[in-house]
Amino acid sequence: MNIALVLAGGTGTRLGADIPKQFIEVGGRMVIDYCLETLDTSDYIDEVWIVADSMWQEYIRKPRKFAGFALPGKNRQLSIYNGLKAIETSMQETVDINVLIHDAARPLLSRELIAGCVKSVSEHDGVLPVLPMKDTVYFSEDGESVSSLINRNMVYAGQSPEMFRLIPYLKANEALMPDAIMAINGSTEPAVMAGMDVVMIPGDEKNFKITTKEDMERFKEIVINKDVI
Repeated sequence: MNIALVLAGGTGTRLGADIPKQFIEVGGRMVIDYCLETLDTSDYIDEVWIVADSMWQEYIRKPRKFAGFALPGKNRQLSIYNGLKAIETSMQETVDINVLIHDAARPLLSRELIAGCVKSVSEHDGVLPVLPMKDTVYFSEDGESVSSLINRNMVYAGQSPEMFRLIPYLKANEALMPDAIMAINGSTEPAVMAGMDVVMIPGDEKNFKITTKEDMERFKEIVINKDVI
C-alpha cells in the first residue's frame, strides 16, 4: 500500500506573504491543490494524508483519496513524524506500507516522478529524487574564504517526494527523539543515519520548491501560460 503524506504546516516566512505560501491562490486554486490533484489521480497512490494547522484544514480541497489530517510539529521533521504516527495508528496492518512524503510548496509534482518512487522503493528501504549540481561547488569553514574544492559530480540536490517503508522509517525517526530530531533538515537524513538502504533516482527540474517571491512569480507564469492544467 502506498500512502502520500503532504506537508502543509510551514509558515512560509521567507516569501514575505500574509498567509503561508501553500495556501496562496494561483489560477483559481491554492498552491497545495496542484500536488493534491496529481496525487489523487495517480494510479500508484492509495491514500492521501495532510499535515496542516487546524485553522487551515477546512479550506483545503480534500482529494477523493483523502484519509486524514495530522498537526504540524515544532519543525519539519516532527511534522513528518506526526503524520507517520497518524498513519500507523489508522492501520490494522503496517508491514507493507510505503509513505511518499511531499512538500505542498512543490506544486508541479508529476505522475512520472510518483511512479518512479513507487517502482524503486520495491527493492529498497527508501527513495530520494535528486538533481545533479550544475555549478562548481566550494567548501568554506568560516563562510568568508574558500577552504577546499568539492567534486560536483559527487554532490546532488535532493527533492521531494521522498518515499520510505513506513515502519523502518518511523523507527529511524524515533531513534532521534527527543533532541537530535530538531537538527534534521531533510527527510532522508534519519533514514541514512539509521543505515537504511536509500536509492537515488533522477529528479525533475520542473518540480521546484516555492521559497521566494521569485519562485512564486515563476509558478504564476507557468499557470498563466497554461503549462499547468
